[in-house]
Amino acid sequence: MATTGPESGGETAGVIGDTLTAFGTGAYVVDERGAIVAVNAVAERLLGRPAAELVGADAHDLLHRNAHGETLPTSRCRMRPAFLAGRPAQDDGEWFEKGDGTLLPVAWSLTPYDAGTGGPCVLVLFHPREAPAEEPGPAAAPEGTLDELERLALLAEMTTQLTSTLSVDEALRRLVSLVLPRLADWAVIDLISERDEVWRTKVVHVENGVHVSRRDLEGPMAPVPAESPMPLSRALRGVSSTIAGPETYERSPDTGIAVEQRKLFEATGMHSAAIAPIRGLREVLGALTLGRSERADAFTPADLTLLEDITRRAGLALDNARLYQRQRKVAETMQRYLLPQLPRVPGLEMTSRYLPAPDASHVGGDWYDAFSLGDGDTALVIGDVSGHDLDAAAGMAQLRNVLRSYAWSSLDEPPSGVVERVDRAVLRITDVTMATLVLAFLGTDEEGRWTLRWTNAGHPPPLLVTREGVAGYLTEGGGMLLGTATDRSRADGSTVLPPGSTLVLYTDGLVEAPSHVIDEGLERLRRHAAALAHRPVGEFTDELLHRARPADNGDDVALLAVRVGPRPGPV
Repeated sequence: MATTGPESGGETAGVIGDTLTAFGTGAYVVDERGAIVAVNAVAERLLGRPAAELVGADAHDLLHRNAHGETLPTSRCRMRPAFLAGRPAQDDGEWFEKGDGTLLPVAWSLTPYDAGTGGPCVLVLFHPREAPAEEPGPAAAPEGTLDELERLALLAEMTTQLTSTLSVDEALRRLVSLVLPRLADWAVIDLISERDEVWRTKVVHVENGVHVSRRDLEGPMAPVPAESPMPLSRALRGVSSTIAGPETYERSPDTGIAVEQRKLFEATGMHSAAIAPIRGLREVLGALTLGRSERADAFTPADLTLLEDITRRAGLALDNARLYQRQRKVAETMQRYLLPQLPRVPGLEMTSRYLPAPDASHVGGDWYDAFSLGDGDTALVIGDVSGHDLDAAAGMAQLRNVLRSYAWSSLDEPPSGVVERVDRAVLRITDVTMATLVLAFLGTDEEGRWTLRWTNAGHPPPLLVTREGVAGYLTEGGGMLLGTATDRSRADGSTVLPPGSTLVLYTDGLVEAPSHVIDEGLERLRRHAAALAHRPVGEFTDELLHRARPADNGDDVALLAVRVGPRPGPV
C-alpha cells in the first residue's frame, strides 16, 4: 500500500494512496518544494528504504546520483526543468541511491499531479533498467508508441485531470488534450444522451501543435443499430473495441452511423483508427475514436488495451459529471418552480430575475418573494439560504412559507417583529440552519406618499435609485442573520420613495467575487444603477445584471426591482 506523511490530511492521503497502490512500478509524489509526500510499496522495495525514511525527505538530495555515485547539483537534474515548467517528462539513464549506498540504474517518467494539497505536485514513476550508461541523454520512443512508464504516467494524469472536474464539456476538453498529439492525430467523441440520441460531440485535429475543431463533422447521428457489426456501432452498444480503416467502410453502409463514418474517413484522411466504448457505471455513454492520418504507423491490438484504460477513466468521469449536472437541473427546476409570480399592484412596476450559478454546487439558495398584505401594503423579500443544491432549495421553500404566514398574520407588527418571530421558528420547524434576508413593507402614508419600512437580517443593503440618477444604499434596520439563536431585538428602517424611483433588492452573487472585496462590488452596482435610472424597469433590470454581475462570479443571483409611480393619492 502507499504511505503518506503525517502532515497529510486523511482525505488527501487516501486519494494519493489509492493512486500509487494501483501502479505495478515504483512510484512517489513530491510537493512544490521537492519533498516526498507519498510512496508506494514497490518504491520502498526497489530503493531499500522504508517509507518513514523517504516521506518528508528532499527527493533530489536523497536519491539522485551520477554514474559514479556522486551527488548531483540541482543544475544538472533532468527532472527539474519539467518539474518547474509543470509538464510531463521521461528519461532512461539515471541512478538512484538505495538505502545500503549502492546505485540503482533507473528509467523514470514524471507528470504533474493534483494531490489535493492546495499546491502543485508531481508523480514520479520509475523502474530498474538493464544496464547503466555513461551520462546518457533522454531516450526517444518510437513514433506513435508509448513505453510502459509513459503509459502509466498518461493514465495517472488522465485520472487526475478527469476526476477534478464535474463539467462534461471540461472533461471532454481535457480528454482530447491528453490523447492529442500523444497518441493520435485525430480524436472523435460520440456521446449517447439520456434520450438515447447519438451526438458527434467532438472532432479535433492536431495542426502544427494546435487543436483544431472540425465543427462541420460534428452534430447529430443516426440511432445506435441493434445488430450492425460495424466497429462504431459495436462500440456504442458497448460490445467491443476495434481497429478500423477506410476500407472497413468501403462497402455499402448498413446504417446511418456507417454513412457518417465513411464521411469521417474521407474528410479526415485517417488511414487507421482505434475505437473503444466509453462505459459508465450503469450504461454505455458513447465511444472514443483515435485516428492517424499524418503518422505512418497504424494502430495495433496492443494499443486497444491502453485505449480501453483511457475510456474506462473517461466513462467514470463523465458519469459523475452527468449525475452532478442532473442534480443541478433538478435543483434549478425546483428553485424556479418555487419562485413566485409577482403581484399586480396599481402604481407599482415590479420585475424579477433569477440567474443560476455556472457551478452546480452553488445552485439553490437565493430567492425573492412579493405578496400583498391584508392592509393593502405589499411585502417584498429577498434572501439567501445557506447550503447548496436541493437542500438549499427545499430550505428556501420552508423559510418562504414561514415568513409569508407570519407576515400575513401579524399585520400590526413592523417588519422587524415578523423577522424576530421567523428567527425563533426557523431552527425549530425548518431545516434551515442559517439565512440572510431583507423584509420590506411598501405602502402609502396619510399624505399619499409611497413609504418603505424594512428590516435587514445580515443581507446586502437595498439600493434606492431616483429617476434623476441619485443612487444610495438603505443601511438602516440592520441586524444579525437568521439562525444565530440571538434574542437581540431587531431594528427597522423607513423612508419615503420619490415618484419614479426604483428599489433594488438583490443577493450577494451580484456584488461578490473572489477577485475583489464586496465594497467594490457595491460601488459598481450603485454606479451602474444610477446610469440606468432612465431605462424602463425591465430593461433596467436586464442591463444591471449584465453590467454589475462580476465576470468571475460563482454564485447564483436573485434580483427584485420595484419602481414606484406618481402618488396614488390620499388613502
